[in-house]
Parts: sequence; structure tokens; C-alpha cells
Amino acid sequence: MAVVSIIFEFIGALAFLLYGMKLMSDGVQKSAGEKLQRALSVMTGNRVVALITGMFVTMIIQSSGATTVMVVTFVNAGLLSLTQSVGVIFGANIGTTITAWIVSIFGFNFKIAAFAVPVVGIGYFLSILKRARYKSIGEAIMGFGMLFLGLSGLSDVFTPEQFGALLNISGNGPVAILLGFLVGIIITALLHSSSAFSAIVITMAYNGLVGWELAAGMTLGSNIGSTIDAVLASFGTSADARRSALIHVLFNVFGTVLALIFFKPFLDLVTFLTPGHENSNIAIRISMLHTVFKALSTVVLLPLQKPIVAFSRKLIKDDSDEIPTTYKLDFVESIGKENIASYIIRAEKAIADMTDVVTGMFDRIQIGFSNRDPSFIDNHVDEAEKEEGYCDQMHEQITHYLVKCENLHVTEKQLNHISSMIQIVEDLENMSDNCYATVMLISKSISKKMKFEQDDLDRMIPYVELARQFLQFIRININKELDENKLSMARELEDQIDLFRKNLKKLARKRLESGADVKAELLYIDLVRQIEKIGDNCFSISECLTA
Repeated sequence: MAVVSIIFEFIGALAFLLYGMKLMSDGVQKSAGEKLQRALSVMTGNRVVALITGMFVTMIIQSSGATTVMVVTFVNAGLLSLTQSVGVIFGANIGTTITAWIVSIFGFNFKIAAFAVPVVGIGYFLSILKRARYKSIGEAIMGFGMLFLGLSGLSDVFTPEQFGALLNISGNGPVAILLGFLVGIIITALLHSSSAFSAIVITMAYNGLVGWELAAGMTLGSNIGSTIDAVLASFGTSADARRSALIHVLFNVFGTVLALIFFKPFLDLVTFLTPGHENSNIAIRISMLHTVFKALSTVVLLPLQKPIVAFSRKLIKDDSDEIPTTYKLDFVESIGKENIASYIIRAEKAIADMTDVVTGMFDRIQIGFSNRDPSFIDNHVDEAEKEEGYCDQMHEQITHYLVKCENLHVTEKQLNHISSMIQIVEDLENMSDNCYATVMLISKSISKKMKFEQDDLDRMIPYVELARQFLQFIRININKELDENKLSMARELEDQIDLFRKNLKKLARKRLESGADVKAELLYIDLVRQIEKIGDNCFSISECLTA
């Protein structure tokens, strides 16, 4: 019964620790995390700025896994280049050491429960307030308190008298160190948090359950286990996104192998850098090891940014240049971390891709009006049909993905943004239908050898050009919030298209009344109507972008 009691105490304390870290990370991300996450998407090519940004974001959201998942997502979305991502990844690895310092400095210097319970209470009362910002801050504070409650529970469990009865891992020999290293990899991968495992190791070491060398081996192993989130996030992504995940793995593996090869000198360096040296608090020494390991790895590898990128390109081949025939947008949810902004940004990239496909379809319309001969049918009709089918798939996949996003813990603002994106995807799919219908009408006029007056075709050119300008306007601003001036531009384009449509239809009716070819004039009116629908969809998207 004593063994069972210890196991359940451990599980309960670990649950408090993990849930506290999750609440704290989620609360920060909801209150300020979206701005921090989007800061990553505008990163410059300066490796130092990238390093500092990755470090700063990770220190705030308390999770290198969350940051690296964002990086993989942004590289996949084309918002970060592979080269830019290297500095962010290195910075994230340094930033994640902050949790170990918080635990070692605050966790054992005074009675945790004396302030943890009041902190949880304060956080709870803030979290039930109606204002979303206060609610998120309250969750973060409550998570902070729970983290230390979990740490207090672990401290009570990890004693030689209790936990030592179950497992004796206090040795410092090579076999014990290797075992600790492997345990660090496995447990961290299962927990999806090197910070949580570091807290466990620090607690065990502080209570004398594990020695300095064994704790060091377990800490080094946790650095490799922490790469699991980035690896999972890279499944089904572009070649560069997979390379960014690989670089994250290589960073940790390279540093760990180097530290294991020079294990004794490395530990001596850490001991020398820690105030008090051999007589220092072992919790502080483990935190110093974590930081020194990450810092040294960065100092060695950051100047080698270009060779590292080149090496990753050799290991992972470029994506095929062939245009895909099927579209797939997988929703891969990271266990224990909900990087909501990164999900939204990935959806925005998918919408931008869909806009590009629709724009390409509209280009075929312009070709058809300027080159009405059988070669248009041979070169464009089948391709337009494939593109229309591809847009149908994009409509289905992106909408499904966005519905999944709605089920995350999104803020009201994010929920409204997701709803607007669903409507935008609907409008883009309608535009693809209209573009395909227009291509088929042009094809029909060519195959039936319908005659149009040159003046009538000349009148269509500025009308189609207006629609093209409107579509380009949408393409440029597709994931931006339109201000009143840009909305006025959209409204003016819509009004001009409507005015053109009325005049063109009026002229077509007059020609019908004067005895013109009925089939040709009705088809001409259909062409005018289809172009107008494209303008209507563009304006609908403009309104969504102002919401």
C-alpha cells in the first residue's frame, strides 16, 4: 500500500505541475501570445535579432516546444525562410532554460505552499472575470501557482525514504549516467516538456535522490526528447518546414554528443561558473548546466548557419515541382500545447494559396478575350477544369481545418477572424466556379464560331480589366485588415464594375432588338454576368477583411 500511495502522490503532483505549466503558457498566449507569435512571422535575416526574438518569445510563453512548432508552421506558410528560422530555433533553446531557473531560485528557498495557494486563488478570481484579457492573465497566474503546488508535491514524494524505496538511481557511474540520459529522452518525449522534466530532476537532486552526474545525464537527455513537438509538427509540411524541424533536432543532438564526449570537463566548467562552485546549491548548478549547454551550443553553431542550412538541404530533398492534383490540409494538434495563432496563420497561408489559384484561372479569361481561336480550347479548358476541381478540394479542406480551429480555446476576436476566413474561402470557391464558367462560355463561343463585333469585344476589355484589378487588390490584401480608405477603394471598384455591367447589358439588349444573333448576344450577356459575380465575390471578401 505504501508503494501505491507513493505512485499516486507522484501522479497527482506531476499533474499539478504539467497542468500549471499548460495554464500558464496558454494564459500568456491568450493575453499577449498572438502578438509575440506574429512577431516571429516578420523576422528579418539578421541572425542576432532572430536569436533574441526566439529567446524572448520562449521565455514569455515558457515553452521551446511551442516556439519551435510555430517556427515550423511559419516556414511551411512561407512567412519565415529556412535561414531565418535557424536563429529563432537557437534562441528558443536558450529561452527554455528560464523555467529551470524559476524552479531552482523560488522553489526551495521558502515554503512553497505559503504563497502558491493564495496565488492560485488570485488567479482563479481573475479568470472568472468577463473581460477576456483579465481572464487570460488570471489563467496564467493560476497556472504559476499550480506549478509550485506540483513542485511542492514532487518535493514531498522525491525523498530517499519514500521514492528511494521504489528505485535506487543515486549512482554516478557510466552505466547510471547512460541510463539517466535515456530516461531523460523518453520521459521528456512522453511529457512533451523539457521544462517539466527539468523541474522533476531538480527536485530529485535537491532532495538527494540523484547525484550531480546522474542529474546532468538526465538533463542532457531531456534536450533530445524535447524535439518531439517540432518533429510531429513537421509531418505533411513543405521540405523547408521539415528542414527547420531537423535543424532543431541537430542542434540538440550535436550539443548533447559534444557534452557527453567531454562530460567531466563540461561538468567542471558548469561547477566553476556556478557561485559557490562545488559547495553550490545543486538545484542552481543544474539550472546553470542547462543554460551553459544551450549557450555553448549556440555560440558554436550560430556562425555555421549557412553550412547547417546547406546540410539540411542535402538530407531532405526539395519538394516536387509538379503541380499537385489533390489538396490536403492536415490538422495536427500538438499535445499539451495550443499555439492558436500558428494554426490561424497556417490557414491564412492556405487561403493565400487558394487566391493564387483563382487568380491564375482569371488570367485564362483574359487570354480568352484577347485570343479567341481553337488554341485557347486546347491549352486552357482542361487546365481550368483541373483548377476548379482543385479549388473545390481546397474549399473543403480549409473549411474543415477552420472548423477544427474553432474548437480550440480561441478568444472572441480569433473566433470572429476564423468565421470571416470561412466566408472568404466560400467566396473564393464561388469565384473559381465563375472563372471556370466564363472559360467554358468563351470556349463555347469559339467552338460554335459565334461572331462578335470588334467594338463589343473592345468594350469588354476595360470591364474585365476592372475585375482583374479588384482580384489583384484582394490577392495583395488577402490576410490583412483593411482600413476605411482601402474599403473605399474596394467599394469604388465594385461600383465601377456594376456601372459597366449595366451599360454592357443595355447595349446587348439593343443589339437583340435590332436583329443581332440571339445566341451570340445571350452568351455575351452571360459573360458580362459572370464577370460581375467575380466582382461581387471580391467585394464580399473586402467586407470580411474589415471585420
